[in-house]
Amino acid sequence: MDESYNPWQVHSSELKYQNPWIRVREDQITNPAGNPGIYGVVSMKNKALGIIPVDADGNTWLVGQYRYTLQEYSWEIPMGGGPVELDILQSAQRELKEETGLLAHRWTNIMRLHTSNSVTDEEGYVFLAQELEQGEVEPEETEDLRLWKLPLQQAVQLVMEGRITDAISVAALLKAARLLGI
Repeated sequence: MDESYNPWQVHSSELKYQNPWIRVREDQITNPAGNPGIYGVVSMKNKALGIIPVDADGNTWLVGQYRYTLQEYSWEIPMGGGPVELDILQSAQRELKEETGLLAHRWTNIMRLHTSNSVTDEEGYVFLAQELEQGEVEPEETEDLRLWKLPLQQAVQLVMEGRITDAISVAALLKAARLLGI
């Protein structure tokens, strides 16, 4: 199969909404079956960044917060956004410091992923952060965070029980456990 083949035809595209984080556009299209339609696309203005800090004892940190869009509390790996024009590692280092107060002396990019590619072009990256040093937490004004230090193996168990549902966190924790042999 030719992976470069695009069966969609775009006739027009109109920006419908934007704010500091997203753009929403509506495309007039012809779908792969040859029928006309519309397609809504959410474009992100930042890269999604997830960080799995792991200390020498095999512990990690989860961040808990109430997620407005879900109207429920969520436990996740430390994560945030980095402007597309900035180095993703620098943005990941900033996010880890803001949310956990941790500084890591060893960073490994372990994953690139798309969070919901049927409606958004969001691209995410996950880093494994090791050789940790504790500093001060510096949350943003929109964040009311709780931190939970626990064994990485226990965090993976929370994924398996369905208690961690954030897509980046699920994928990242499972991959990190596999890479670390947990």
